[in-house]
Amino acid sequence: MRDNEITIIGGGLAGCEAAWQIGQRGVSVRLHEMKPDQYSPAHSMPGLAELVCSNSLRSDDQNSAVGLLKEEMRRLDSLLMAAAEETRVPAGKALAVDRARFADWITARIEQHEKITVCRGEMTEIPAPGTAPIILATGPLTSSALAASLAKLTGDEHLAFYDAIAPILEAESLDRSIIFQASRYDDGPGDYLNCPMSKDEYLAFINALKEAQMVPLKSFEEQKYFEGCLPIEVMVSRGDETLRFGPMKPVGLPDPRTGEDAYAVVQLRKENVEGSQYNMVGFQTKLTYPEQKRIFRMIPGMAAAEFNRLGSIHRNTFICAPKVLTPTLQCQKRPDLFLAGQLTGVEGYVESTAMGLLAGINAARIVQGIDPTVPPADTALGALIKHLTNIETKHFQPSNVNFGLFPPIGKKMPKRMRGEYRATKALESLSQWQQDAKITVP
Repeated sequence: MRDNEITIIGGGLAGCEAAWQIGQRGVSVRLHEMKPDQYSPAHSMPGLAELVCSNSLRSDDQNSAVGLLKEEMRRLDSLLMAAAEETRVPAGKALAVDRARFADWITARIEQHEKITVCRGEMTEIPAPGTAPIILATGPLTSSALAASLAKLTGDEHLAFYDAIAPILEAESLDRSIIFQASRYDDGPGDYLNCPMSKDEYLAFINALKEAQMVPLKSFEEQKYFEGCLPIEVMVSRGDETLRFGPMKPVGLPDPRTGEDAYAVVQLRKENVEGSQYNMVGFQTKLTYPEQKRIFRMIPGMAAAEFNRLGSIHRNTFICAPKVLTPTLQCQKRPDLFLAGQLTGVEGYVESTAMGLLAGINAARIVQGIDPTVPPADTALGALIKHLTNIETKHFQPSNVNFGLFPPIGKKMPKRMRGEYRATKALESLSQWQQDAKITVP
C-alpha cells in the first residue's frame, strides 16, 4: 500500500463506483476483486460490476424515489449511471440493461483509468490502519473470513436475510401465439412480453406452488427474507390472491385475443439488447430446479420454455448500521474504514451504488485534507443515510429508497403531486450541498 493510496475491497457496483469517484478526483486507488480466482455462489462472470438478481434498475421516473436517486447520482458523475445509459434495453418506464455489456463497459473504464489499479485475488481480512482510508464493499455475499474480520473489528454480529434470483428464458422457446407484447396502460407494442392466465389456470398454478419442493435452508441458516424481494412461494403462503396483487397483476394489460384483462399475467422483460433472453419479472424463487421447470411451464405460452438460468436463493449479509456507521459511512470504532454497498443495510442495485458513490467522495476528501460530508436529508441520497444511521437499532432492516424515508412535506398536497414536489426540492438541496461542500464534478 502506497502513501495516500485508497484501498477498496470488492469490485461490485459499490466498489467500482467508489473507485471511479476517487480516481476522478485525482487520488490513487487500488481496487481488489477476488474474481476470477474465486466466485461467490451467485456470480459467474469474470468482469467487474456483475448484476446478479435482475437486469432492472427499476423506475427511471424522476418523480419516484428511485428515479430521483438516479438523477442525483447522474449529477454527481456516477459511472454506473453512465454505463446504464450506454447499455440499456427497452423496459417501459424502467431502466434495464444488457448485463454482459454493462459489466464489460464498466470493467474497461475502471481498468483504463490512470488512477485506478485493479488487483485480482481474494482478501481474507481487513488491512490494518495505514495512511489512507479503506473501503469495504464486498456486498451481500461477503466471504466468511472477511465477515469475521469485520465482526471482530466492530464488535457486533451481522444480521442476515435471504434473497432469491429470478429465472431467465430463451426467447425462441416462448409461444408468441399466446404471449403478447405490451407495457401496462400503454398503447403500441410495449417493452414486455405478457403471459395471460385464466382463473382456472391461475388457481392450478397457485396450487402447484403450494405443493412444490423447495431448496432447504442449511441447519445454521435462519429464514429471514427482504420484504421488497420475496420469493413467489412465500407470497403464495400469504394468500391465494397475493400474486394477483403483486408481480402477476393483470390491470392495464388487455389480452389482444379478447380485448379484456386476463385474470392474472406473468410479465417477461428483455435480458439483453438482442431480445434473445427474457427475465421473469418478480419471480424470485427458492423452488428446486426440477420444480421450477415443471411449474413455470404451466404458465400459458411457456409450455416449451428453455431456461438459460434457473432461480436460486442465497444469503445476504449486512451490518446493523445504526450501531456501526457514522452518517459519512465511516465505522464508528475505526474512522479510516468506510463501508459501502449492500453491506451497509441498503437494498437494491441503485441504492448500493449510491453508497459506493458517497464513500468514494468522502474517502477522497480525507486524503485531500477536506472533512467528509453528508448530503441533506431531503435528498434521496441523504434519506438513505438517515435510514442507515438514525433509526432505532431494534427496528433496523434493509430498505430500498422510498419517500417514506424522507422528511415530512409539512403541508397538505394531492398524492399525485407529492413526487414532483419532493424531486424538485431534493434537486435544489443537492445543488446547494454540492456548492457548499465544494463537490465538483470533473
